[in-house]
Amino acid sequence: MKNRLRVLRAERDWSQADLAQALGVSRQTINALETGKYDPSLPLAFKIADLFELAIEQIFERPSADNQSASND
Repeated sequence: MKNRLRVLRAERDWSQADLAQALGVSRQTINALETGKYDPSLPLAFKIADLFELAIEQIFERPSADNQSASND
């Protein structure tokens, strides 16, 4: 899932470790989120949105219909 985590983190001059500590997760989790290798749980997505004071939709991009239909075939 595409997201803006790296950009949002950079705007605040936070390291991956800083963000991880604020969210109560590992730095590896932040790296996996930023590289699209891991989709957050709903509670973690809300926690991230709350931390950045944004709606979830402003951080995470919904998969396109093309991607969804391809995975359902």
